[in-house]
Amino acid sequence: MSITSAVFMRLLAVIPIGQITGLLKTRYRDLPKLYEIWPHRFRHRINLKALLNPTSCSWKKYICTTALPTTTTEPSPADMSKYRLPTNVKPALYDLFLYPDLQTGLFKGSVIISLAVSGQVSRIVLHSNGLNITKVLVNEEQTDFNVESAYQIVTITRKDGSNFTSSSDVLTIEFNGDMKNRIVGLYTSSYSSDGKTTTIATSKFEPTYARQAFPCFDEPNMKAQYIVHLLKPKEENYIALSNYPVDKIDDYDSTNELVTFKQTVSMSTYLTCFIVSDFTYTNTTFNNSGNLTELRVYASPGNLQKTTYAGEVAKKVIEYYVEYFGIPYPLPKLDLVAIPDFVSGAMEHWGLVTFRETALLYTDTTHSSANKQRVATVVAHELAHSWFGNLVTMNWWNDLWLNEGFASYIEFKGTHAAQPDWQMQSQFQTSDLHSVLTLDATLSSHPIVVSVTTPDEITAIFDAISYNKGASILRMLENTVGEEQFRTGVTSYLNKYKFGNAETKNFLAEIQAAVSPSFDVSQLMDTFTIQMGYPVVNVTYDAAKHSYTLTQTRFLMDDNATYETNNTYGYKWTIPITYITDLGKSSELILFPYDKESISVSRPTDAAWLKFNYDQIGYYRVNYEEEQWRNLINVYTSLPIADRTHLLEETFSIAEAGQLSYTIPLDLSKKLSEETDYAPWTVASSKLQGISTYLSGSNQDEAFKKYIRSVVSNAYGNFTWNEGADDGHLKRLTRIVVLTLACTAEHPDCLSQVQEKFNEWINNTAQPLSQDLRGIVYKYGMVKAEESTWNKLLAVYQAETDATEKLKLINGLANVKNSLLLIRLLDLSKNETIVRSQDYFTVLGYISANPTGTDLVWDFVRQNWEYLVERFTLNDRYLGAMIRTITAKFATESKLLEMEEFFAKYPNAGAGATARKTALETVKHNKKWLSTYRSTVESWISNVNK
Repeated sequence: MSITSAVFMRLLAVIPIGQITGLLKTRYRDLPKLYEIWPHRFRHRINLKALLNPTSCSWKKYICTTALPTTTTEPSPADMSKYRLPTNVKPALYDLFLYPDLQTGLFKGSVIISLAVSGQVSRIVLHSNGLNITKVLVNEEQTDFNVESAYQIVTITRKDGSNFTSSSDVLTIEFNGDMKNRIVGLYTSSYSSDGKTTTIATSKFEPTYARQAFPCFDEPNMKAQYIVHLLKPKEENYIALSNYPVDKIDDYDSTNELVTFKQTVSMSTYLTCFIVSDFTYTNTTFNNSGNLTELRVYASPGNLQKTTYAGEVAKKVIEYYVEYFGIPYPLPKLDLVAIPDFVSGAMEHWGLVTFRETALLYTDTTHSSANKQRVATVVAHELAHSWFGNLVTMNWWNDLWLNEGFASYIEFKGTHAAQPDWQMQSQFQTSDLHSVLTLDATLSSHPIVVSVTTPDEITAIFDAISYNKGASILRMLENTVGEEQFRTGVTSYLNKYKFGNAETKNFLAEIQAAVSPSFDVSQLMDTFTIQMGYPVVNVTYDAAKHSYTLTQTRFLMDDNATYETNNTYGYKWTIPITYITDLGKSSELILFPYDKESISVSRPTDAAWLKFNYDQIGYYRVNYEEEQWRNLINVYTSLPIADRTHLLEETFSIAEAGQLSYTIPLDLSKKLSEETDYAPWTVASSKLQGISTYLSGSNQDEAFKKYIRSVVSNAYGNFTWNEGADDGHLKRLTRIVVLTLACTAEHPDCLSQVQEKFNEWINNTAQPLSQDLRGIVYKYGMVKAEESTWNKLLAVYQAETDATEKLKLINGLANVKNSLLLIRLLDLSKNETIVRSQDYFTVLGYISANPTGTDLVWDFVRQNWEYLVERFTLNDRYLGAMIRTITAKFATESKLLEMEEFFAKYPNAGAGATARKTALETVKHNKKWLSTYRSTVESWISNVNK
């Protein structure tokens, strides 16, 4: 007799755990399947993972023969203090042995931790999650231990109840675990080449996943040194990598050898990394303050030719950073590795930086200009962490922005050093600033410095606030205090806290020391870091006095939103005010203090016009009276690129919040017929397509598309589909933005051209399309495709091995209007041999962006939520963010009710709690737009097309 999954789940609801344990012992044939369906909240109660481990258990008696007596409990996670480790025991050195088995996907290991114990300590507490611990010793003495799964901790006590008192106690733990079916911790990844699948072992630990690979003190301020020993196959093509260079290699058995790495500097657990693979590399060296340090870029053998550009850009970027920070790169080597399965874009493991293949691999014959820029910026971001984050680490995750905000800002300097013709500073607006201004104008936003305790809370703040807003306010701070003073403060901060931990106040103190004492750095920054949101500066002009009066209020997309104002600053900000006129940029320091009702600014003599917040560097909005807006529209073409970009984004955003008539941004959009630059067109394309989505089903829908075609017509004629050999990077990027907008607006020639190119290619795929044009051709060429054509593209997708190209192809598959084919794609995507887990939510986003697929994806997610949670866990922030993505276009009361019912049915959102709140706000905002602003826009359209 065997137990089916359905029967077992019914039993689970009515039979006590103890009886089920007995039942399992008599129905052992289903144990492997059972572990896969057993709910996470019950697994620990009978230690199924231990029962199923063939290396440690007797399968017929179900008695673990090597595990020591232990208790495993899961109290209700109400005691928030248990999520933080005590500070009276800290690690000094990890001597770590890891033995991954690439054939079984299992691993075992042991760790010897040299401890620093302060005073009389009754217990040692450290982290472990999902590991089967089989032995715990302190100074070779066997101890008792208790695993509390809810808090992911292990508590160790002496058998006689006595205290730990030595300042040099040594803790030894033996353990084993599973690397399969996961994408964090220590896990397996694989790739296929010539019909053969190769498995590797790799790791990803940030923020709280090192504890899934080895028991450790998994908090950023528990830094220690490491000696790593890593088992690898003895085959000549297999290598082992870790943060430091190899020290020695010893025979382990007939088929494996043990690689020992040199002892590291002190670092946080999340920065350690271990890889066993058959990867090969290209290499170069970089000037490290007069010394040469080796830089290698690793990839699977078939991708080796795609690593050259990453090495070139990394060399330029890191040499720039060494000079900028005035501090040598601190480690003896630097490896960059492209991993086939990787949950994030990249991870700054110190000395062994890991990337998705799409973020590291590039060739100029197969990848687009946008792909090239992504490789450069991601490399620049991760290498910045070598100083900001790795050398000096935030003390706790509430200051995550010190890591990610700084790296997100400095990456633009690093990329500019490598590619000075890309206008990276103006691109900051469209790539980082604008999206976070939208998010931070909601009530579901959060402060930059935010209190977090649980793993879910920590994971959730790896978001646009920590990254983009952090970068934006650093950009504003640097512009306010001056580049050299900012740089001096940064270097001082890094030197003062190197190999240690710091907080926001420590960073600001070093910036303060580098600038005039009359300027209060902390007051300026605190208003932007400890309260969420940002201000809109409202401007009135006195023509007689040539003077502007500035007031401020909190900017929210819902102008009727209510909120408490009893925080420290009452949602007022200290704002650095800048401006540009026809005579140039302002140079004086003008501050609008948070505790002043208004300030006055005089227009310079002989200036014909004035625009506040030059280059949109300040993290605030500016709203003028209509006459002043009209004046700025009139001078649009004479403004610098960044200021034109600013006006487009600002006017549409303020109008969408109900604080400006839509006639202003729509009238401004007429100027696009003269626009040729990338950043303004990026904003314009996004805003115009957004309005077009709102007007879907309106009697002015086609009329608005006609208007878009009219304003894009000149640019379409200038850029055309014909690429020139001497086209620069920005021209190539702008061409795609313009062509995409034209095709979206159903420009006849655009649709004709894209269909012709697609048909030629799909009938002869041996003749590849242009690397820059292929994405748009796949997408729009598939709009009206028949099933036979869809199947052809699916076959091309499945045969393709390049990760970047696969995403472009599947975006084409997702854009078909046949709902049955989209349903089929949803089903196929669940198969990890077709869509890797790392790409799964991207594919759902592609399908939901297709109007035909929006409801299909929403229904699919609701029907398969338990499957998604089981597969990805609620700790996966991408699962949470997916809800916000696929519901972003909802605009009806019925959809809002569906969302609320779904959230009520599944109240535990894990790391997606904030994303759910934002999703609900977005739908409510969409509803309000339709009821409040659509008639104004429709009226404008009817008039402009007369």
